[in-house]
Formats: sequence, C-alpha cells, structure tokens
Amino acid sequence: MKKLSDSSVQGWRIARKRSATKRRKIDYSDIPPLSDEQLASMRRVGRPPLGDEPRQLIAIRLDPTVLRWLRAVAAKRRVPYQTLINDLLASEMKKVG
Repeated sequence: MKKLSDSSVQGWRIARKRSATKRRKIDYSDIPPLSDEQLASMRRVGRPPLGDEPRQLIAIRLDPTVLRWLRAVAAKRRVPYQTLINDLLASEMKKVG
C-alpha cells in the first residue's frame, strides 16, 4: 500500500473537517432576543483573574517523575497541581529576592 505523504494526510483531514462543518447548519431564527435585564444579569464564564494581573497561560515540559510528585503533593493539599507549582515558584522567588 502506498504511504500518504504528510501533506496528503493533512489535506484529507482539512477536507473532512470542512465537510463536517457544512453539515452542521443550526437554525437560530427561533431564539428570541435577550432583554436588557437578562443581559445585565449575565456573568462572565471562566476563571476569574487572581490579583491585579490575570495569570498567564504557558506551556512547560516536566519530567514524568516530577509531575507525578507534584500531582501527589497537590492531591494531599487538595489544590490543583498548577496552583502548587505557582506557589512553590513564588515562595522560591521570595527567598532569592
């Protein structure tokens, strides 16, 4: 069997994705407009910013053993492991000055 090149596979995925979105036609015409009261009562969805500046999303690569340890410690403290990483780095930053 002939192996597809990366570009052929990518083209196939894009074509498949386009055809899938064409099938998903949603009719919004029966939805009534929102009143000013309804709009005023809505709230933002998502994580609120902590402190004066919102937290910044980054990507970081960690050794699997380090990540397992962080997750275990975070579970014992009942905090998300990303919060634990932030707390550890912040305390180290204060030590170094």
